[in-house]
Amino acid sequence: MAELKVTQTKSKIGGNKAQRNSLRSLGLHRIGDVVVKEDRPEIRGMIQTVRHLVTVEEVD
Repeated sequence: MAELKVTQTKSKIGGNKAQRNSLRSLGLHRIGDVVVKEDRPEIRGMIQTVRHLVTVEEVD
């Protein structure tokens, strides 16, 4: 199954509670943090919520 490499590129300051919670659930705490997650609908939904704060790459 494919995986997604998620990198936080912008600060969560000024974001609403849902955005802060999504970043925390993804395991991102500060700018420059990188996590690799399975490509699942739940993860895609969290990424969609914070799409303006992160960059996403597909990893094989």
